[in-house]
Amino acid sequence: MSINRDTSAHLFEIAKKYFPGGVNSPVRAFRSVEGTPLFIKKGRGSHIWDEDDNEFIDFLWVMGPLILGHANPNVIQAITETIQSGTSFGAPTRLENELASLIVDNHPVLEKIRFVSSGTEAVMSALRLARGATGRNKIIKFEGCYHGHVDSLLVKAGSGLVTFGISTSAGIPESFAAETIVLPLNEPFALEAVLQQYENQIAAIIIEPIPANNGLLVQNKSFLQYLRTKCDEYGCVLIFDEVISGFRAGFGGAAEKYEVRPDIITFGKIVGGGLPVGAYGGSAEIMSYISPDGPVYQAGTLSGNPVAMSAGIATLTQLLQPGFYESLEDKTIQFCSEISAHIQSKQYPVHLVQIDSIFWIAFSTDRIFQAEQIDPDSMKYFKQLHRHLLDNGVYFGPSGYEVGFVSAAHTSGDLEKAAQIISEGLDFIFNV
Repeated sequence: MSINRDTSAHLFEIAKKYFPGGVNSPVRAFRSVEGTPLFIKKGRGSHIWDEDDNEFIDFLWVMGPLILGHANPNVIQAITETIQSGTSFGAPTRLENELASLIVDNHPVLEKIRFVSSGTEAVMSALRLARGATGRNKIIKFEGCYHGHVDSLLVKAGSGLVTFGISTSAGIPESFAAETIVLPLNEPFALEAVLQQYENQIAAIIIEPIPANNGLLVQNKSFLQYLRTKCDEYGCVLIFDEVISGFRAGFGGAAEKYEVRPDIITFGKIVGGGLPVGAYGGSAEIMSYISPDGPVYQAGTLSGNPVAMSAGIATLTQLLQPGFYESLEDKTIQFCSEISAHIQSKQYPVHLVQIDSIFWIAFSTDRIFQAEQIDPDSMKYFKQLHRHLLDNGVYFGPSGYEVGFVSAAHTSGDLEKAAQIISEGLDFIFNV
């Protein structure tokens, strides 16, 4: 039985009068799944409610930031107290120092950091820094890795672009895209060939070390270590885009997990506790190129916004509690194991990919390393599953290419219930 979406449908009709496609971010338009977008009214803990008062167990978490759940009491208290003194000043505040200290003092790579307002802005700034530090122009990225809507990187980028069946975006000059070389993941010989061909022209190699915008394309540690070796050999900068994996794959993110030391790391999502914050950082040496210390200009009126800083402090303080990440991973493993056991018992052509508290339902029996291994036709199964989940109170992102997240707010009851609903949804798909 379908849930009532009448209020959301009405609000969507109004929204289409004001916003392109009725939304302020393309994937929210629900075009790759059934029905109209749900307009969310509130969230508490692990649950959200839409404007029709339907209740859902959330696995989207604003695409990752809310690792502590919705309306975490400590985060809400910090925001409330901070906002009493003002919302923004365009000047330094003590809170910037406090959040930077929490990050830098507990991260194995970072020595200096710069706050911005989004993950996209962080990546854009990191690319400019790499070019400024090396005096080179070309960037190597990997097919299926998404680095925000930066002009030169919207080439075979994954995320919403794959959902809509396109690999790039209109409005980007060919000269911009020409500075970006796109390679398949997990193919070191292809990388070596390009580095030799464009020797002394490559400013940076950028990668999601845990690619999580075009499925969950978990890479071998050896490939990431190979990138570090090649960047050292050819004098280019290694950028880890940890907008998703930062502070989720452990406090030190993928850099710590895989024991690889990138030159620059970009952050977003969790670093702001759900508010619009991004950051990029690295060694003191490379960050010395940033204005006002160096010649690479980057600025932001709302960078270091005190309300966002307070949310980040309240969030990261809780993440540093002993056992936080171990508990979160244990919950995720148990949740995925229950679903996987059902899949195996039924021999469905599906498997779950899981790393830390991130998971993805892959409609394939093969391990998937590369974007091209994902069969676009398999998304028809996700479309059916998504409708079943919504009708039964489980909220996933509206694209089969998006990953899911487990949060600290999920209870064992939440996860057991969701695992059962997902298993029943797979039964429906493959036994129609």
